[in-house]
Parts: sequence; structure tokens; C-alpha cells
Amino acid sequence: MNIKSLLLGSAAALVAVSGARAADAVVVAEPEPAEYVRICDVYGAGYFYIPGTEICMRVGGYIRYDIGVGDVGAFTGATNWDKEDGDEQDTYWKRARFSLRTWTGQETELGTLKTYTETRFNFLNNQGRATQETVVDDAGTPLDPADDVLVDVFNPNNAGNADTVSLNFAWLQLGGLRVGKDESAFVTFIGYAGNVLNDTLVPFGDFDTNVVQYYFDAGNGFSAVVSLEQGAGDFTIDSYVPHVVGGVKWTQGWGAITGVIGYDSNYEEVAGKIRLDVTPMENLSLFIMAGYGTDDNYTDDDFVFDAGGRGIYKLWSGNWAVWGGGTYTINEKTSFNTQISYDEGENLGIAANIAYDIVPGLTITAEVDYLHAGEFDEPDFDNWTGAEDEDSIGGLLRFQRSF
Repeated sequence: MNIKSLLLGSAAALVAVSGARAADAVVVAEPEPAEYVRICDVYGAGYFYIPGTEICMRVGGYIRYDIGVGDVGAFTGATNWDKEDGDEQDTYWKRARFSLRTWTGQETELGTLKTYTETRFNFLNNQGRATQETVVDDAGTPLDPADDVLVDVFNPNNAGNADTVSLNFAWLQLGGLRVGKDESAFVTFIGYAGNVLNDTLVPFGDFDTNVVQYYFDAGNGFSAVVSLEQGAGDFTIDSYVPHVVGGVKWTQGWGAITGVIGYDSNYEEVAGKIRLDVTPMENLSLFIMAGYGTDDNYTDDDFVFDAGGRGIYKLWSGNWAVWGGGTYTINEKTSFNTQISYDEGENLGIAANIAYDIVPGLTITAEVDYLHAGEFDEPDFDNWTGAEDEDSIGGLLRFQRSF
């Protein structure tokens, strides 16, 4: 066999094999359809459909940085210690916070099914003081010095940095029925006390609680709420009887008028608030709110826990208190906010700030706060804010990026 015959035979074999393979069916896997996130505009901006469901979801929150000076309320100068003589010193009060929020909504045959959560992560600069503590046995005999331990006077778990994580909201609502972790309807239904940062120089009610609530909206401006509440901390219910809050509201183009009443089941006391909101012009909103509460049992020595005249709903001093203020929109980026509060215990709070939107979503707010502590000369003086002076002044600078 010569070379020419060999080449021809090889070519024929290749053609035969290729033809046989070409005759086989070629199966190409079809690409799976891609499912893109769909926008859901039923419940407002920012919602999207969770893939594969008809549930609309929104994720948001904010990053906040506060710088406080002075000695008013929550913005008391951070407690620090001089490294040489150990004396207490005042300096800046600072806090960084990350707040993560989620919302969901879905239409059902029983109405809208909604959920809301908010978790806050805080870091503060409060500085504790680590001291050496000698370990002793039952007889009081010191043990080996190597067993001595460092104890933080203020925060043994975190060396004074006061890092906190809190679940502030976690509720679900079907139609008008809401259950879960919320803030008391005594403050949410009637509204907070203005757009100032330090709005509790005179307190207007407690916040954290588990709730079972029912909201009613007539659709013509009239709405109402009934809320069964557990309270938290010292205000937690001590029996099967819950705290109870009821409220009604009438909203129209000129503003709104709202009333709430709360029953403290621990002390069997009642408190109420009424509020008027008006918008006399497009860029100006004003409010005034008054509260009144009974307090006989809050000062009764027969109760094991001394309430000091304050309860879950009547947190102000004395029987009555008033709050007033408003917001004036200077331009599309700048607003001026103020609040004045006063109670029967002669506590006077004044707060005012300027809020400026540097860019959309980033706001800087500068606030000044003043507090006159009433009944300062009383031997059992215990101002709500923790102020140590009869007249206190402080300020807060806040940077907040919301998303």
C-alpha cells in the first residue's frame, strides 16, 4: 500500500465517523427564565416583590452620629475620669447608631397583612472606671493577689463603652389588628412632642411595650384605637390585667384633634392627653398638647414599689402638663423646629433646632436645650432628666443618613 492509498483511506474513515456523529440528535439545555425583582408601588416608594411571592418588602434605616455637650437630660456630658487624680470630669457625649428597618405588605381576603421591624445598634463613649478589687474567702481573708480582678464601676460587661442592641419594633398587623413589640399607643396615636431631638425634657408617656391593638379608620377623617399593653421594666404588668389605652382622632385639611386615655393596671391610675394640630400656612405647622393624670397611688406607701409620683402614662411631675411647638419650613432644604414644655412640678423645658438637608438623605441638625428643674430644693429631688442643677443647658449636633 502506497502513501496515496493510505491518505485516501484515512480521509474516508474520518468522513464516515463525522457523518455518524452528525446523525445523532444534539440536545441543548434551554436557559432557565431569569426572574428579575419587580417594583411594588402599592404601599409607597422603595417596595419590591420578594421573588416567587406576592409579598411586597422594603428595607431601610439610617446611620446616625450625635455629638452632645452640656448637661441636659439624655445629652449629659459623658462621665469620664481624670487619669491622674481620679476625679469625675465632663466632656463630649457621643453616640453612633445604625438602625435597620424592614416593612412588608400583602393583600389578603381579610385585609392588608403588614409587618414592621426596627433594630438599633448603638455605640456610646461613656467611660467607666476599672478598679482593682481584692478577692476574699468567706472569712474575709484575702486570697492570692493573682486572683484580684478588674471591676468596671459602671458597666462590668463592656468596660464602659455602653454598646447596646435593641429590638424597638417587631409587630404584625392584619387589617386593623396589630400584635407584637411596639411603642405605646399613648404616644404613637396622639403623636410625639414635636420635631426637636430632645422632646422629653418634660416626659409625655412611656414607649416600649408588647401590644394587642385594634385600629379603626372610618375613611372620613375619623379614626380610633384600643390597645392592651404589657409595659416594660418597672412598668411591666404585675397581674393578668393589662394596661389599657384608648384614643380617637379627627383629621381634616386644617389639621387634627386627638385624645387618648391610659389606665395603669399596676397602680389603678388614669392619665389622658388631648392635642390640637393646625397648619395655618403651607410652610408652618403648630401643635399644643395637654395632659392630666391622677397620682394618689403613685405616692402611696402601701405599694411595695415606690412610684415616686410617676407612672407608665403619667410620667410628668404633678397632675398636669402642657407641650407646644411647631415646625417652620424656611426653604426646601432648611426647617426650624421648637418645643416648650411645662408641668405642675414647675419643670420647664425649651428646645430649638435648625435642620438642614445637605443632600437628599443626609441631614445635619443643630439643637440647643434648656431645662429649669422645679422643686429643686426638695430633699427628695429627682428630676426626670437626671439634671443635677436647677438650671441646665446643653446642645446636640446630629448627622443622619437615611435610606
